[in-house]
Amino acid sequence: MDKCCVKALVVGKVQGVGFRWAAREKALKHGVTGHARNLPDGRVEVLICGDRDAVKSMSEWLWKGPPHAHVTHVELAVVEAHDPDDFRTL
Repeated sequence: MDKCCVKALVVGKVQGVGFRWAAREKALKHGVTGHARNLPDGRVEVLICGDRDAVKSMSEWLWKGPPHAHVTHVELAVVEAHDPDDFRTL
């Protein structure tokens, strides 16, 4: 299995709309691990680790987010692969 990790910074109306919880739900469906956390500047940071195809699918979902979110930009960076045990909201 080809694994990778991606860190995403999600910009727009992404705090106070259930983005982190929706990201956790999607991560569990895709079988990826990592975290989603609110940043002080209003962005959400999402770390996604797992099978390359699942990470790609989850990364594409970040552009949409949950129903009340309005995503204007997603910045993705490949980071050194590691294996968190689960997907957490921080």
